Amino acid sequence: MKLSILEQVPIAQGESANDALHASLELAKLGDKLGYTRFWVAEHHDLPGLACPAPDVLLGMIGQKTTNIRIGSGAVLLPHYKPFNIAERYNLLATLFPERVDLGIGRAPGGSAEATMALADNFLEQVRHMPERLNELLHFLNNNFPDTHMFSKISPAPVPHASPEPWLLGTSEKSAYLAAEKGMAYAFGHFMSDKDGPQIMETYREELQKKHPKKHAKTIVAVTVFCAETTEKAADMALSSQLWKIKQDKGEAIAGLPTVEEAKAYAYTNEEKETVKNMQEKAVIGNPAEVKGQLLALQDRYKAEEFMLVTNTHNRSDRLNSYRLIAKEMFK
Repeated sequence: MKLSILEQVPIAQGESANDALHASLELAKLGDKLGYTRFWVAEHHDLPGLACPAPDVLLGMIGQKTTNIRIGSGAVLLPHYKPFNIAERYNLLATLFPERVDLGIGRAPGGSAEATMALADNFLEQVRHMPERLNELLHFLNNNFPDTHMFSKISPAPVPHASPEPWLLGTSEKSAYLAAEKGMAYAFGHFMSDKDGPQIMETYREELQKKHPKKHAKTIVAVTVFCAETTEKAADMALSSQLWKIKQDKGEAIAGLPTVEEAKAYAYTNEEKETVKNMQEKAVIGNPAEVKGQLLALQDRYKAEEFMLVTNTHNRSDRLNSYRLIAKEMFK
């Protein structure tokens, strides 16, 4: 099983965005050292507690400070942008860091309605045109527009020796069908979907086989994970992220990831207790042996070749230690 890291660049309460960005760099360096396959950075816009609206900017620094780990977006929210601009940016990264760059693509807004309006006009209309935009992006990356096309005479320079590897990210069957239609690798967000993930992944494989029988299905499942020396410690680590999500859903002003102590003292309503229970059931939480067992069980359900781990904690040391413990257990 391959393991990778999905970084949302969370800001811990009492820390700054600058602290969060440098913590991401430290995590990437650790992931590179431990043997994780990829380090992807998510895109968010004006969401309290998250510090990265432009993954490619942060990836330029991460690529410089790492050696082997693949770096990429998880994901570029394509409806906000022209495909040519995205191809230029990720071709630039692929030129700087040859054969190490992934280009994950998504369709979500990544922020509030107001932030979406500030970023791009007619967002919902752009979402409707997502398949066409994806086509255009793939043509730019592969430099294979038909000679008669108006874009056949331009290139998203610099053109690297090895193009960024495109992935489609999603949380529903619609994204699985689109990835299969375009012959793309597919990453499913288990941690943020209430759909039947294993069935969606199977749909992707079946449709890819129908439309592109010579292509091998490349899949990733993204899952929330908290690992510590003891089960109790891991469960405590998860509390900060769970309360953070509850407050986000309520639209409360959030300075950042709350402390474990604050999460323990919080007066949860019955509805919020149910939300926490659902989050716990979806997440992988435990000591190293328990985490390994849960990941293997998920692999059996999804038949996925790679898992991308999301770990947001208030304590930075706990987060780094979680990835260390998992690597020690899984890579031995």
